Amino acid sequence: MNDLNILLAGFGGQGILFTGKVIAYAGLMEGKEVSWLPSYGPEMRGGTANCSVCLSENKIGSPLVTNPDVLVAMNLPSLEKFENDVVPGGIIIVDSSIIAKKVQRTDVKTIYIPASEIAEENGIKGAANMVILGKLFKETCFCSEENLDKGLQKTIPPKKMDLLDKNRLCIKLGREN
Repeated sequence: MNDLNILLAGFGGQGILFTGKVIAYAGLMEGKEVSWLPSYGPEMRGGTANCSVCLSENKIGSPLVTNPDVLVAMNLPSLEKFENDVVPGGIIIVDSSIIAKKVQRTDVKTIYIPASEIAEENGIKGAANMVILGKLFKETCFCSEENLDKGLQKTIPPKKMDLLDKNRLCIKLGREN
């Protein structure tokens, strides 16, 4: 992997910033240059949230991702807002449980994954972000499996460490779908 610029976007409360942190920590464990830049409305939960993550072999000039290699869209407003910003040849990952609209572009790879449904069917409501992380990992190989797990462990707060195995399961489910 050379440079990878990722934009994760959705509603506050969907784990957008958490997912970005996992990716950033995994990149650090991989020895990459990393930036993580959150952006959210004042409402937080229910408002819009997005997160720019840059992983690179070289120094990163700007942490802001304006033309992502990968867009993760976890709600319709995010897909509509950022779809045209993805670089040609890039990837758009869509939570098709929430977004019925299809990507109009033909110069990007689009992946539809019913992440919310997959998480709920496995008794882990609210973990669609980890299902999508698993799919993102499968598609981009942005780090090793071991470093992804280390990034996850580093990001989960100690008081929520009981959720580690559920998050691991969701990542696995995302990789398999």
